Amino acid sequence: MKKILVLGSCGQIGTELVLTLREKFGNQQVVAADLRDVCPDNLANGPYIKLDALDRESVRTYIIGEQITEVYLLAALLSATAEKNPDFAWRLNMEGLFTILDLAKEGHIQKIFWPSSIAVFGPTTPRVNTPQYTVMEPSTVYGISKQAGERWCEYYFNKFGVDVRSIRYPGLISYKSLPGGGTTDYAVDIFYKAKAGEQFNCFLKEDSALPMMFMDDAIRATIELMEAPKEQVKIRSSYNLSAISFTPKQLAEAIKVEIPSFDIVYNPDFRQAIADSWPASIDDSEARANWNWKERYDLNKMVKIMLENVDLSLLKN
Repeated sequence: MKKILVLGSCGQIGTELVLTLREKFGNQQVVAADLRDVCPDNLANGPYIKLDALDRESVRTYIIGEQITEVYLLAALLSATAEKNPDFAWRLNMEGLFTILDLAKEGHIQKIFWPSSIAVFGPTTPRVNTPQYTVMEPSTVYGISKQAGERWCEYYFNKFGVDVRSIRYPGLISYKSLPGGGTTDYAVDIFYKAKAGEQFNCFLKEDSALPMMFMDDAIRATIELMEAPKEQVKIRSSYNLSAISFTPKQLAEAIKVEIPSFDIVYNPDFRQAIADSWPASIDDSEARANWNWKERYDLNKMVKIMLENVDLSLLKN
């Protein structure tokens, strides 16, 4: 029977991933783990442990002792936050990965999910319909660590047969948890301001197109990849994944259809340079061909769901 550990479970992806995995495999089979001393209320329907991804011995002891079969390693510093603390970002994003890869190499873990990102691409990468295989010269600490991680995942698969699977996530949009310091997080913040009737100050230019995805699609893609037969997983670095691409202006116009009084202003900051180095749209034909990926949410559908469900009380917690 599966016993799953989600390391970094209190973040934007982790919270929803834990809940979805518990629905699928049972509450007691999915352990949430993060740095918080106390389990968050929204994850209290199953086991929780305080665990530091950088504490190699504690992670090893827990995984071996509890006979964990699958690990979703989500602990990381995202793009904008990582630029403020590059040394720590590199350590967290890389050392935690080696701990889990080595456990799988030794036979303690059967399967690993490790997320990559569109941050692996850089200013020399083709920006429109960025292909699966292309020039990758990332210009951020986050992107550098994710590119390095992709290479190590592929190496451990080729050299040791480690069953590691990965997705290059685009910007992710969710109403169930607050954003975690990414460059694409404007596309989450904007809904809180719109619903509160406040003007939104956007830190990107109005025409900065970026690949995005509604969180429900991202969680479904993650689990579909992990559940795919091993022979269908042809790429062991990380899969391109796409759903929708839009600019801040296009998103604001879609919101105005629902809230005509909504107002947005543009004051680009240091995150603009990060966005300019990333793709505007993604070619994910490999994921569609290998394990039948298909998104379910377009821009207008996502906007309606976000405005209906964004909870302003989250901002007060």
